[in-house]
Amino acid sequence: MLNRIVRYLACPHCGASLALGDRALSCPSGHSFDIAKQGYVNLLPRATKLRADTKEMVEARDAFLSAGHYDPVMDALVDLARRTADPAVPGCIVDIGGGTGHYHAKVMDAFPDVDGLLLDISKYAVRRAAKAHPRIAAAVTDAWQTLPLQDAAAAVVINTFAPRNGPELHRILHPRGVLLVVTPLPDHLQELIGTLGLLQVDEGKESRLAEQLAPHFSAVGTERLTRTMALDHQALAHLVGMGPNAWHRDAQQDHETIQRLPVPSQVTLSVRLSAYRLSA
Repeated sequence: MLNRIVRYLACPHCGASLALGDRALSCPSGHSFDIAKQGYVNLLPRATKLRADTKEMVEARDAFLSAGHYDPVMDALVDLARRTADPAVPGCIVDIGGGTGHYHAKVMDAFPDVDGLLLDISKYAVRRAAKAHPRIAAAVTDAWQTLPLQDAAAAVVINTFAPRNGPELHRILHPRGVLLVVTPLPDHLQELIGTLGLLQVDEGKESRLAEQLAPHFSAVGTERLTRTMALDHQALAHLVGMGPNAWHRDAQQDHETIQRLPVPSQVTLSVRLSAYRLSA
């Protein structure tokens, strides 16, 4: 897929166009980026202090999402994309912090004539994303640094449970494009917060999102999705292990606590889906 997406890419060091060569991308200034045997490319402009999801975290996320527990979110995201994205807008569909590519692949199916690029800081996630869909290319990058994309290269930008760099999202989005954001609400996974000591979504998250995007974007649609998931012990373990809750946890203690929970356990899924366009 890199041969179809390379026209949208930019060198993370100098911003010049990239060209596809023999197992590498390169720019006229001589910056070169090897293509991994798994099909992805590392376009990090410089070392980052951010933590990347580990192999174990990515495996847990892949198992949880493949089991269909977040399918309502994916379906709602696809529906929002169909209602807000104009297929005539030139550019690719970019997923920022897209992880394993599950959400991205669903959206790609709804837009059969568009190519996709998934960006994530975890090489383990990107390895899986490179195989998530025939029209998705994948690259390692840091969402808080300059994104390796040409100006206005994205017809659609997807951002699900991921960092949002307002100025860079504004730069890469086509003037008639749309930004689609999925964020957890305070009651998301509420039944597990006390029992398993999960991180809680604070009440100020929505206002921070607005602050991040307000100078660059205007909201054109927002909706809340709430469902109840019935999770067995294995699904609960994957849920705990796939996200930020996985850092600094005692695996044995988690296992023992989960084993004491009812089967199935009823867990709230609660997110907000929002669509944005560039501010005038």
